[in-house]
Amino acid sequence: MNKLTRKNTSWFSSGSPWIWLNGGAISLCMIMVVGLLGLIAVRGFGHFWPADILQTSVVDRSGQTHIIMGEAVRDEVIPAAVARDGGYEIADDAEIITRHLFKMGNRDITGRDFVWYLDMGMKPWEYPADAVAIERREWGNFYGYPVAIKEQDQKVTELAASDFWQQLDARLERALDLHEQVHRIEKVDIGRINRQMDDLRLERRRLELSGISAAELAVADAEFAEQRAALEAQYAVVKAERDQILAQATRDKLLVRTADGKEASIGFNHIVRVTRPNTMTVAEKLGQYVERFWEFLTDEPREANTEGGIFPAIFGTITMVIVMSIMVTPLGILAAIYLREYAKQGTMLKIIRISVYNLAGVPSIVYGVFGLGFFVYILGGSIDQLFYPESLPTPTFGTPGLFWASLTLALLTLPIVIVSTEEGLARIPSTIRQGSLALGATKAETLWKVVVPLATPAMLTGLILAIARAAGEVAPLMLVGVVKLAPSLPIDGNYPYLHLDQKIMHLGFHIYDVGFQSPSVEAARPLVYATSLILVALIMVLNIAAIKIRNNLREKYRGASE
Repeated sequence: MNKLTRKNTSWFSSGSPWIWLNGGAISLCMIMVVGLLGLIAVRGFGHFWPADILQTSVVDRSGQTHIIMGEAVRDEVIPAAVARDGGYEIADDAEIITRHLFKMGNRDITGRDFVWYLDMGMKPWEYPADAVAIERREWGNFYGYPVAIKEQDQKVTELAASDFWQQLDARLERALDLHEQVHRIEKVDIGRINRQMDDLRLERRRLELSGISAAELAVADAEFAEQRAALEAQYAVVKAERDQILAQATRDKLLVRTADGKEASIGFNHIVRVTRPNTMTVAEKLGQYVERFWEFLTDEPREANTEGGIFPAIFGTITMVIVMSIMVTPLGILAAIYLREYAKQGTMLKIIRISVYNLAGVPSIVYGVFGLGFFVYILGGSIDQLFYPESLPTPTFGTPGLFWASLTLALLTLPIVIVSTEEGLARIPSTIRQGSLALGATKAETLWKVVVPLATPAMLTGLILAIARAAGEVAPLMLVGVVKLAPSLPIDGNYPYLHLDQKIMHLGFHIYDVGFQSPSVEAARPLVYATSLILVALIMVLNIAAIKIRNNLREKYRGASE
């Protein structure tokens, strides 16, 4: 017994229990992280898989039978009492009952998109070969059967024709190409002309405010009128081209029929995709899965952000993080260098350091309120008064935008960069400083040519933490520049190319908006998961890039610090 006691005491004193405890904690954390990411991936990325279309008949509360068609989303078991309270006639001996959630689409016809139906009285599910899922630009998906194709209100082919599906694919490809042409004309050509017209208006207002004489203003007005006439002529040509393409795009229509026999007509210019998932092979479904996922990454959102893609949010997040990094890195590093290398040690310096540490714990919404009040209204309003008086009362920088969102995040992450940089400077051995000074270098030369390069990995560590913190913030951005839907990207071909005054979309705010402000909760649910995983992946990519740079610098200066 004494030997066993001594053995246990020796095992505890060796530190092995703490090693096992730490290893178990790390393993548990890894399992939780992988499990969370796996849940998000399954729930989100499963949305892009072409689900089979089922058809069945159900019994409603009044006892009437209806034929429905759509996608099976999920099912759940509920107490029979809940169904009875909902108006259904359930047998008295039934305790539980199964209900199914169907994505029925056809919102423009039925007014409903996702509907729960009880398993009681439901016929076996069928999967018709001719059933189609039509993804539309408005009103969500349509589920039903194609009937015929019309051109200029004349039927050109019907479902029974051998070339029906070939004609449908060809006409849909034509409509998609015409839609892209219209989109390019409206975004690029008409947008450029509108911007030039606005520049003329602002230039005229600028001359008026400068106090020039009436005669000089009349001469300028004549030049402006000539330029405006030229722009209006360009606009007329571009508009005529757009109207001609729109007329071509509305030529073809697809006649369709719902499962219960209702007919409708859908213009090809409103269709994004037509699929027959019940007849597709696994390889075909996989190809469409990749196509739909790529569109999710590269397209613009539509249908209140519950359809389409998230590219503007991805672009806005990356742009904001880059601008934030450009601002916070030099400010944080210079502040840390001053506090560590130049500031006189004493009570005031201790108070400053405590204040910096406390700033890291301030709620982010407080930074948003400060950014809105000081950066936007005071600083931005002053910039408008000094440099953009011709635009007033319409604000230029006196309104939330990309620059103020980035500056607010820079202020929020500044303590992280300062603390990390200070710790890196403190780890540099004093012998290196003394050796540099002994060789005749000045204090400034020792600092900037010896100490700072060796502390660069710590500086990048602070930047990595700042990027991770900033990319996931939502609360302050709602106040200083991020919106639900931004009609254009902050970068284009018009000078100054990067428009810091524009509002942007952000992945974090997009998740909040889709998850809590969407009119259709069930339609938004998979997009919340998918967008969340994209945000995590984006943060990981940004961090991996910064870690790679940090490791290279660490290897480069490893020998100098030994």
